[in-house]
Amino acid sequence: MGRISRLGNSLYTGERSIDFVGRRWLWYAISAAIVVIAILGLATKGLNYGIEFTGGTQYKVTIADGATQEQADDIREAIGGLGIPNADAPVVSTSGQNSILIQVEELSNAESVKVNQTIQDTLGVTQQDISQDQIGASWGDEVKNRALTGLVVFLILVVLFIWAYFREWKMSAAAIVALAHDVVITVGVYALSGFEVTPATVTGLLTILGFSLYDTVVVFDKIRENTKNLRANRTTYAAAANLAVNQTLVRSINTSLVALIPVGAILYVSAVQLGASSLKDLALALFVGMAAGTYSSIFIATPLLVHIKSNETEIVMAERRAKARARREADRYASVPAFTEDMPIGSDPDTGPGRGGVLVEERDDFDDDDFDEPGEEVGPRRPAPAPEAMGRGRTVPTSQRPVGRSSASGRQQPTRQPKSKRK
Repeated sequence: MGRISRLGNSLYTGERSIDFVGRRWLWYAISAAIVVIAILGLATKGLNYGIEFTGGTQYKVTIADGATQEQADDIREAIGGLGIPNADAPVVSTSGQNSILIQVEELSNAESVKVNQTIQDTLGVTQQDISQDQIGASWGDEVKNRALTGLVVFLILVVLFIWAYFREWKMSAAAIVALAHDVVITVGVYALSGFEVTPATVTGLLTILGFSLYDTVVVFDKIRENTKNLRANRTTYAAAANLAVNQTLVRSINTSLVALIPVGAILYVSAVQLGASSLKDLALALFVGMAAGTYSSIFIATPLLVHIKSNETEIVMAERRAKARARREADRYASVPAFTEDMPIGSDPDTGPGRGGVLVEERDDFDDDDFDEPGEEVGPRRPAPAPEAMGRGRTVPTSQRPVGRSSASGRQQPTRQPKSKRK
């Protein structure tokens, strides 16, 4: 068995455990710092909307011999070096085998003529091979409105689904907070990096919501399985939830790595080798969103769920029972009651076997019924007094010491006088 397999098995069985729930304030602080940085970047730099949202000019160049990526790189450098503010960062990509698309912001007539002439000189084409289109911002506004509508509908369906599946609105709240966490971080990365926001970005943003939700639902399902009966399992909600995260940890990491490796490869090729492409916008949203979704399902969703459920009566009682068991295990004699004159028969600590009775064994464990209601005094209940001996011709001898129940019979064993002394 490999090292990863052994680690996963020890985490699943509880032999090894990482305290995700107990350190929740540390995870909250880390997430809060990341979210604050993302919000500051969004507020100071803002988003770099693409031509589809702001409007601009698009040139489509047809090359009879076939378009190559080298030609796209050359025309990008040539147009970027013209010194035109709205064309200093053109978006250039190949379209099919014989076309190159060039997108810039809105240009004046003189600037448009200059860009057109640069395309002809760099690629060796004529004016007939170049088609020019103006893109208005109205279509981008429609895309934004549709994206916001889809996001709202998605969040409503997520809340209803989790509430119907788990019958727990607090799980829905924790999942929504984790989703918001992922969206804010992804948008903040776009603002800080300066990547363009295009319709492909919107598609990637909506995709990562589903990925993050999938990972969170898997963890929540394991939590529900582990917390079905806290009284019978003799554990707390926090411990059971933390065990669920450890049991799904290796699966979450493996799933995320399998998804992030190809997305990272696409991001590298599109951003470094292709320079500018719609693939870059889609890949960045997917990469950041998947990484944030994995983090939130482990470090945010589950600790937050335990936090908001910590005041429920059943969970509070489970915590009290766990603390009582911990005190007893630390000092098993701490729960022995002090001697009093009115103690029941068999409770005298000086009583021992062979001295007129059988010593009543101490309780080895606290029963869960000892802590049924909040505020009830923690401690073992006193055993019921032993029944008196009954029956014709039998008398109970004078007790020299407390008498316990005999292990040889289900009733007390009285003594009888010899025949010579009977009347």
